[in-house]
Amino acid sequence: MKQSILCVDDEKYNLEALERLLRDKYHVFKATSGDEGLALLQEQKVSVIVSDQRMPEMSGTEFLKKSMRIQPETIRILLTGYTDIESVIDAINAGEVYRYVNKPWDPVDFQNIIAQAVEKYTLRKQLQEKNEALQKALDELKVLDESKTNFMYLINHELKTPLTVLDSYLQILGETNLSDDQQLYVNRIESSKKRLHQLVNNVLQLVEAEVGLTKPDFRKSAIETVLDPIFETFKAYLDTKEVSIEQRVQPAQVEMDKKQIQNLVLRLFDNMVKHGDHSESFVIQGEKRSDHYHFQFTNKAQKIPDDKLDQLLKPFTLNENIMNHSEGLGLGLSICQAILKTHGSSLKLRSDDSHFTAEFEIPLSR
Repeated sequence: MKQSILCVDDEKYNLEALERLLRDKYHVFKATSGDEGLALLQEQKVSVIVSDQRMPEMSGTEFLKKSMRIQPETIRILLTGYTDIESVIDAINAGEVYRYVNKPWDPVDFQNIIAQAVEKYTLRKQLQEKNEALQKALDELKVLDESKTNFMYLINHELKTPLTVLDSYLQILGETNLSDDQQLYVNRIESSKKRLHQLVNNVLQLVEAEVGLTKPDFRKSAIETVLDPIFETFKAYLDTKEVSIEQRVQPAQVEMDKKQIQNLVLRLFDNMVKHGDHSESFVIQGEKRSDHYHFQFTNKAQKIPDDKLDQLLKPFTLNENIMNHSEGLGLGLSICQAILKTHGSSLKLRSDDSHFTAEFEIPLSR
């Protein structure tokens, strides 16, 4: 599509000369006065304006200044004689004129100047369009961010309010003289309520991480301060299951959100212990690798087909034959993945004929 050029000159001979010079490459509009040129700009979009300086009633610089109010992005070129040079320089300094061309003009030089002006206009329009697209994207992002926050407030209220009401009634029942059967029913309700409360918290934690509302508190922490409390938490349970742990953890200071990583390791450890074969030790490895700290958890377990491994990281996809997806909502490893996302990492899973391995890396510093 040809770019449009507006040529303004009170001398028709000059207009015809300009049209002959430009019409092969551009669509040329002509005006014999500043007023006619301004009226045409109200109707037609043009890339470049070429105006003579010396015209009756309205000079070229006056016309170009007024044209800026109609089409500010258009590139302006002034045709002038040597006697008009002072007013032309003032117009250029004011930002109203891109170039001036002395008369008589050299046809080749003039065509080159027009080509440069059209290119400048094209680049300016592209930049303007990109800026507008960027602004639109930023506005949409603000709306989305507000929507995410509102959604979290809503889901938090709608899911937790019924549980709060249930808590209140259970507390009242707990202060009432109940028969043995009634107490049994209340205990079952209490147990189910706790499980539902945990599921709600899991869903909220996953959604918060996925929509970017979880903001990590990155601080330097020793790796052992992350792992030791988890082993203490599981010690009694592991003793009853006769599970032994083999630790090969290299001490290091890592910049991370300690609570989030503890939550991650706790969930990962819990899933693997519950669904593993305890005939071998549960192996936990940790080592510094260049600018990252690498974690690897391995235990004896039945092989999981490769096409099923990805399901372990997908929430709400239940499969009784796959660890983490045989009970609840299948959120355990999904939450682990969401936590790692906030740390710029991801959970990788491997399974062979006799072992299951989960591994991830965290940057040593940020």
